[in-house]
Amino acid sequence: QSLLVESGGGLVQPGGSLRLSCAVSTLTLDRNNIGWFRQAPGKVREGVSCIASESGRPHYADSVKGRFTISIDNAKNTIYLQMNNLKPEDTAKYYCAAQRGSDYCSTEKFYEYDYWGQGTQVTVSS
Repeated sequence: QSLLVESGGGLVQPGGSLRLSCAVSTLTLDRNNIGWFRQAPGKVREGVSCIASESGRPHYADSVKGRFTISIDNAKNTIYLQMNNLKPEDTAKYYCAAQRGSDYCSTEKFYEYDYWGQGTQVTVSS
């Protein structure tokens, strides 16, 4: 059984919006930080956003600040990434990942995340 399953990707025009979902099973959101990462072909994996389990404090990469919002639905054990004003450079496969919980999170070191979903493709193009 997959611990993290992403959905919500697709094709959108520049300036459009998408909401990605990360359904989490077995793991509990109050004990795990959840991060969103993305990887475009030929590029390194890039941290996008994360949310800390103990404080609820979010973190955003500079490239998405003001455009993306991470949120939690504890009842559904699901993390969302609302993406607005999408740009062609946001095109990538997006992954959610989990690491042991704390009051602070970061996406600088993707290898510190232990569990990964299979990803969902986001394409921003006219």
